[in-house]
Amino acid sequence: MATPHYGSALRDEVRSAGVTPLIGVFDMVSASIAARHFDGFFVSGFGFAASYYGLPDIGYIAWPDMVGFVQRLRLAFPDKHLLVDIDDGYVDPEVACHVIGHLELLGASGVILEDQQRPRRCGHVSGKQILPLEQYLEKLELVLRTRTDLVVVARTDATEEDEILRRAAALAATDADVVLVDGVGSVRLMREIKSVLGGKPLLFNQIAGGRSPRLSLSELAEIGVDVAIYSTPCLFAAHSAIDEELTRLRAADGRLPEESITVADSFGLLSRNISRHHREPVH
Repeated sequence: MATPHYGSALRDEVRSAGVTPLIGVFDMVSASIAARHFDGFFVSGFGFAASYYGLPDIGYIAWPDMVGFVQRLRLAFPDKHLLVDIDDGYVDPEVACHVIGHLELLGASGVILEDQQRPRRCGHVSGKQILPLEQYLEKLELVLRTRTDLVVVARTDATEEDEILRRAAALAATDADVVLVDGVGSVRLMREIKSVLGGKPLLFNQIAGGRSPRLSLSELAEIGVDVAIYSTPCLFAAHSAIDEELTRLRAADGRLPEESITVADSFGLLSRNISRHHREPVH
């Protein structure tokens, strides 16, 4: 069997017409449900920090934990695009490259590398601090030289408009495949960012309650966005549904509602993950 070229497959998808949506998954169950609706996953740092540690997205993730999750995802979903949030590369450039090697061998399609410095924050909250541009570019270039097929998304968390545009142009001038400016607050600024990229694909991150406007794929395509990641819809839906279900259970004196998901429903969903790896993987 030929070695899967997951990076090339995602790269081709990004370059095709329209916007490529990647859905944030936070565990194997959310991925199993998302696989019924979309062709690509985003391994969100926000969701993984919440589900694996029960902690906010402020730098707690250890890279072996993320690598282990990606391994489980790829085994169960050999034909899905898989973009992985590696935050700041876990601080050290050499560690970032070590993680890149692991993820590429496991079959990740791509990674997002940000320019934040510690203590880091979710891209849609206040208090972010960023590395000097030259220092980030050194880390990014080392990662780019390390990857072979992996898609690399260069991300800036700058918040001042002049600095956003300066950094976006600098990231676009590298060999990174895609540029992400996280927490963009307006369509006008998104258009300006697109104008300085020189044709480099643009990624947009939507998160409920975040800094960015809620836009449809059609609206994003009109702006010139090439990839849309949805970091938290699965996580927030689970949060809401679990709270509602347990409230109902308590109110019903512990009697399960008739309309719940059943054992058969869950078994049927998860059984698909046993057979998926027998299919021909992405080449």
